[in-house]
This record gives sequence, C-alpha cells and structure tokens, in this order.
Amino acid sequence: MDCRTARLTVAVASLSATLGACTTTEVKPGSGFLSSYEGLEPRSDVVRASVLQRRDEALTSSIDRIWIAPAEAFGVSDPVLSHEERRLVLAEVDRQLCYELSERYQIAEHPDPGAGTVRVGVTHIRPTHQAGSAAAAVANFFVPGPIKLRAPGGLGGLGAEVELLTPVGQQAAAIVWRRDAMVVGTDKPSLSRVGDAHQLAEPLGDMVADALAPETREARSSPTPDPCRRFGSRVRLEGFVASIATGLYQPEWSVGRAVSPDAD
Repeated sequence: MDCRTARLTVAVASLSATLGACTTTEVKPGSGFLSSYEGLEPRSDVVRASVLQRRDEALTSSIDRIWIAPAEAFGVSDPVLSHEERRLVLAEVDRQLCYELSERYQIAEHPDPGAGTVRVGVTHIRPTHQAGSAAAAVANFFVPGPIKLRAPGGLGGLGAEVELLTPVGQQAAAIVWRRDAMVVGTDKPSLSRVGDAHQLAEPLGDMVADALAPETREARSSPTPDPCRRFGSRVRLEGFVASIATGLYQPEWSVGRAVSPDAD
C-alpha cells in the first residue's frame, strides 16, 4: 500500500462514524400497515438504523410455529421504480426474513390456523443513484479493504413495518425499521436503482428476528431440510465473485435460486 492510499484509508475510517450517522433518516410510525402502534419504543442501542419496537414476552414465548405472509409494498409511491424492481426488493425481504426467523421459529410453508403470522410491509424504498455508484466503484478500486466510499447524494434506503400475530390475531410483537446506505461503510455501490434497498434487506432480517423472538429464545443452527429453500439458497457464489471483481452490487446476481420444497 503506498502512502497516498494509506492516508486515504485512515481518513475514511475516521470519518465513518460522523458521516454514517448523517445517512439514517429518523423513523416515524403511522403508515397504517400495522394492526397497532401502541407501545412502540425507540431502540437506543442501534447506530445505523432507526428502530421502534415492542414485544410481549409471554405472547411471543407461546408461539413456536409461524407463517410468514409475503411482503407487500405499502405506501411506496416512487414513480421511478418499475414493477420488476419492486418485486426484486420484496422477494429479497421475504428471503432474508425467512432465513433469520427460521433460526428462532418453526416455519410453516402455508397459512396455518395453529401458527402465528408474520406480516411484512415495505413502506419505503429510496432509489440508488446509478451514476454516483459507478463513480464510487472506480474510487473504491484504489481503497483496499471492506470499507466503501459512496457519493452522499446518491444513497438508497429501505423501510419496513413488521408484526407477529398470535393464532387468534393478537399482536405479540412489532417493529418499525428504516435505514439508508452509508457514505462510508460496507454498503456496496450498485448500478441498480434498488441496489441499496436490496442489500439492506439482510440487516432488516437480522433486526426483525431479534425484535419478534422472545428474549430467552437463542438463535439455533439453520434447520435441515431448509424451510426457506423456496426463496433460494442462503449464499450465491456468483454474486459474491461478481461483487469482488467489479466493486458493484447487482441484485439479480445476489439472490438464491429457488428450490422446490418437495425436492430432497
């Protein structure tokens, strides 16, 4: 590493906390998707996202099996996005939530009157600026390591509201979550308008699983056979290799290929 690159890397690291905090928009409840917003409280232990949540420990502890209803766009009105772009984001949200929740709950493949229900509403998709991402990819070529530089004006984002209902329809837990990509961080630039929203589905899944599961229920290993295989494999090597080679995140190369639940 030459001196110029070293100085740039140090500067990037020192600015990370300051610039990263500026990219997250404060979340406000009230889109109307959740069955109730009563009792939602902000989380103070989250740095990069804005989160409101509530959880009834007794109710969540009484639920062992859940059905995850397909994610739906609720109040997302940006005319820039196409139907296919929205579909890509919703499918990735479904995939990531299933993966994370399967480590804490049994997953039903169909609605089940004896299971709890997870409802997911994607309430915000902020498009990624493609030209800014292309420039960032070029700049990042000269900065080694996982930290990425992004153009401040071209960052995308994702917002969602999720709730867990008991088999009789009572809200056991809920979360309102929103995060934008960071100027300095690990969010990769993308030539897709939903590149940021798509890759932010993973931290959304992590946060949702943490919010909807009772505190005493620890994460377990991925079950076998995988109940989420209809959404695709948990890791797709092609997307990882393409990201390393180009410095860009491409949603179509980063989703797993679906496998029939009947295939063994």
